[in-house]
Amino acid sequence: MAPRFNVAPSQILPVVRQNRDGSRDFVFARWGLVPSWVRDPAKLNRPINAKAETAAIKPMFRHAFRKNRILVPADGFYEWKAVAGKKQPYLIRMRDEAPFGMAGLLEHWQSPEGDARTFAVLTTEPNPLMAQIHNRMPAIVRPEDYAAWLAPEASDVGVLQSLLGPYPERAMAAYPVSRKVNAPTYDGPDLLEPLAP
Repeated sequence: MAPRFNVAPSQILPVVRQNRDGSRDFVFARWGLVPSWVRDPAKLNRPINAKAETAAIKPMFRHAFRKNRILVPADGFYEWKAVAGKKQPYLIRMRDEAPFGMAGLLEHWQSPEGDARTFAVLTTEPNPLMAQIHNRMPAIVRPEDYAAWLAPEASDVGVLQSLLGPYPERAMAAYPVSRKVNAPTYDGPDLLEPLAP
């Protein structure tokens, strides 16, 4: 699969799930969750995010939280900060530029064409770095917690939620990037370049 530099809601992306035998698969799913019980997705506002603090009890997300937890792989994400009356995009990534896994929820909806997979990313309170940019951040799962998060048999909501706190600020970096990222059709590597001072 070719590298992507600018993904957007409604696009189909690879996510990681764990099978009952402990093996893990990449599967493709559309970003924007449609619960299995929805009759007409056209009438649904397809959420791209869900709050980690409440997803386990919200009707829209609780089934996926209990049964279909995933990781959404990335090596960076964008967030927008209000600067002088405009929205300035920032790229947020690990200081060592290593990939990471954002906690997500996967759903299966039976469409006339077959099984449609959709997902949402869980968000949490921001760490001090992110708090300067936005009031939420993706719930990034520590690598040592991947197995606990993905395990299909895990059912203790408190334990699962404990894996979804703010990621340590010291491991992350953020810098402003070009507003070209605002166009979902633009997907060039120059989007990763810091803005000149």
